[in-house]
Amino acid sequence: MIEAAHPMLSITRQCDLLGLARSSYYYEPIPESPANLRLMRQIDAQFLEPPYFGVRRMTHWLRLQGEPINEKRVGRLMRLMGLEAIYPKPHLSLPGVRTQRYPYLLRGLPITQPNAVWSTDITYVPMAHGFVYLVAIIDWYSRYVLAWELSNTLDTAFCLAALEQALTHGTPTIFNTDQGAQFTSQAYTQRLEAAAIAISWDGRGRALDNVFIERLWRSVKWEEIYPHPYQTVPEAYQRLAQYFHFYNTQRPHQGLGGKTPAQLYYGRSAA
Repeated sequence: MIEAAHPMLSITRQCDLLGLARSSYYYEPIPESPANLRLMRQIDAQFLEPPYFGVRRMTHWLRLQGEPINEKRVGRLMRLMGLEAIYPKPHLSLPGVRTQRYPYLLRGLPITQPNAVWSTDITYVPMAHGFVYLVAIIDWYSRYVLAWELSNTLDTAFCLAALEQALTHGTPTIFNTDQGAQFTSQAYTQRLEAAAIAISWDGRGRALDNVFIERLWRSVKWEEIYPHPYQTVPEAYQRLAQYFHFYNTQRPHQGLGGKTPAQLYYGRSAA
């Protein structure tokens, strides 16, 4: 964790050494009541397993756990967490008008090398006294985590910061996202188009269109985030940096034939 009163190193230098954006040192987790934080932790863990639980089904499930809760409260918490059930829905509300829409390009596509397809998503990170949001970008072929960022708001800026970081590794042929407001924003799509990257959007209500990053969320949450209730955002950055390094370079993946993501992405082991 960063110590503000370090006798030799400035905050800027400490952030540089940790790979932490200086502005994020001053982030504060979003506050919520202890009761709501406990409910959000339950909702998050349950949502990792069957991501088709909508507000009504999640409410029923929480009641089975002994929580006296109504749908209105569950809906507010799920919206706050950025969770939306994956299932076909009637067109009761449509997204904002966009001048350009992009098809899902990965159906039946063989992915045989790094940088063919990248993918991104945002997830909720519980903390001891609040929560933040985590965005990550992975390479589909190798499952290598190319970049990640934390934010205390669901804005586009931290997603763009992760994208710029990822592009230092290379340029993908296709970039796949869901249809969240951050990734469908003009700023995000224009940055991809400026790099001559083909844009692919998940189909609405399709659970498997972004499957590899959903698996990443399960791994990072059960192996790192849930066992360690972070006290501060700098602590979360430091621990997540250590975990993603471990994930990329030391954690063998069964789906990769026992190799690490770094071995497949770079064609060798990366320290």
